[in-house]
Amino acid sequence: MEIVKTNDAPQAIGPYSQGIIVNNMFYSSGQIPLTPEGEMIQGGIEEQTHQVFSNLKAVLEEAGASFETVVKTTVFLNDINDFVAFNEVYAQYFSEHKPARSCVEVSRIPKDSLVEIEVIALIK
Repeated sequence: MEIVKTNDAPQAIGPYSQGIIVNNMFYSSGQIPLTPEGEMIQGGIEEQTHQVFSNLKAVLEEAGASFETVVKTTVFLNDINDFVAFNEVYAQYFSEHKPARSCVEVSRIPKDSLVEIEVIALIK
């Protein structure tokens, strides 16, 4: 196993890694809308989702992967009523390539964010 760590995404806020590589697969920890400096992005689901994707891009690149090699995403929404607006942003990152996905509403996400996403990706 190889630990993935980048300063271009927020540091882990607990006892976990930003991601792990096993063989040729990358498994990310969930990313929330924190800047790399650890500041929470304010705004609605659209702004927060863009920041989450910025963080995911950073850890994917550090692992030698990309959005085009993501095979599965898991999405946690604070409010399922945000699903349509979230999906509009999500589609900007996965337009032609559409990985498998689960999307669920949860009662609370760390730091009271509106969205958290984790990915599994193939290493290039």
